[in-house]
Amino acid sequence: MNDDFPLGLLFGLLLLLICLSAFFSSSETGMMSLNRYRLSHRANEGERRAQRVMRLLGRPDRLIGVILIGNNFVNNLAASIATIIAIHFFGDVTGPAVATSLLTIAILIFAEVTPKTYAAVKPERIAYPASRVLEPLLKLLYPLVWLVNAISNGLLRLLGVRTLEGGGDNLTRDELRTVVHEAGPLIPRRHQAMLVSILDLENVTVNDIMVPRHEVVGIDLDDELDAILSQIRTSQHTRMPVYKGDINNIIGMLHLRNAARFLSRGEVTKAAIVQEAREPYFIPESTPLHTQLLNFQKQKRRIGIVVDEYGDVEGLVTLEDILEEIVGEFTTDVAGQDQEIHPQDDGSHVIDGTANIRDVNKSLGWQLPTDGPKTLNGLILEHLEAFPDGPACLEIDTVRMEILEVRDNLVTSARCWQAVRLSGAS
Repeated sequence: MNDDFPLGLLFGLLLLLICLSAFFSSSETGMMSLNRYRLSHRANEGERRAQRVMRLLGRPDRLIGVILIGNNFVNNLAASIATIIAIHFFGDVTGPAVATSLLTIAILIFAEVTPKTYAAVKPERIAYPASRVLEPLLKLLYPLVWLVNAISNGLLRLLGVRTLEGGGDNLTRDELRTVVHEAGPLIPRRHQAMLVSILDLENVTVNDIMVPRHEVVGIDLDDELDAILSQIRTSQHTRMPVYKGDINNIIGMLHLRNAARFLSRGEVTKAAIVQEAREPYFIPESTPLHTQLLNFQKQKRRIGIVVDEYGDVEGLVTLEDILEEIVGEFTTDVAGQDQEIHPQDDGSHVIDGTANIRDVNKSLGWQLPTDGPKTLNGLILEHLEAFPDGPACLEIDTVRMEILEVRDNLVTSARCWQAVRLSGAS
């Protein structure tokens, strides 16, 4: 052993190099394991550590380049020093083999597995301090990093990879839904349901949630004036369509707040009612809810008339109906308290044929198909492909149904219950 290189100094230098190797290894894992959305949030709030890490991650090819250059340099230097030490103790023949074996084990345990595992579990504890070293080191070694990246990126372009810029972290709707569900206690369950409902608005159209035509309560100008005034005074709705003879002939929408203007007069005429009615707002039946929500805001409306492709009235939808899809049912709607689902003592439910399938699914947790008919009556008739002559039984999805009453070619009520599936049954 040359006296210029004392054995103690070589051991100390070898230990330092193994520590540096652990630093580079943990830095790589820590940087790549960071939660990008938490990091972006902190950077936007002005946290300097996060901003520094964001700059490094903005060009991952350069970051990985400087880390691997440093890691390979210290590992090769450590191998050379370990060989010198091993030759001193074991000779020129067996020394290199012993050095390779022992150094491989030491680096694997102390410079690879342990630091990388810790960095994967606690990435912020590693990445933030490491960025203080990596950023100036990148500037210092930039020419070498640029050369290595130029060759590496050229090879990647041959493989069809055209860009290495950061920013590939955009989430799809399904991925965002998964993030919301996996938030756990960070987001209350009720809030999770609301966020997911917002994501699902695009998959629901206004005809899925509208009040159907036969349930629309409006003012028919062909009725007697006294009957119309009585209807206005006792109405449970704040807005009512005004039509003449047929619901397809809608003249306007009357806000009952404006009704006070003509009710306070001594003599009320139908012309006065029409004068206070606002021009109707029509909505195509296939309009997605997220679009209609924005349209309500843009048009400063709270209610619209849903029409089909022929211009015939299908029903009406309100802003409250869309909000209920997000936050759940409101309890202030007196008319809405007339339930169409009637629980029975045996666990079954007697459901009116006019009940909306989506409402049934939400209330009972079922999975009846909603891509076809919108009401239970329509679903049953589609499944039977005929009008039942009387009571009949059928099974749709995992729900069994017994038709209780048929009137005027409509299933007015059916008893429904969830079928019990035995495990292993064919």
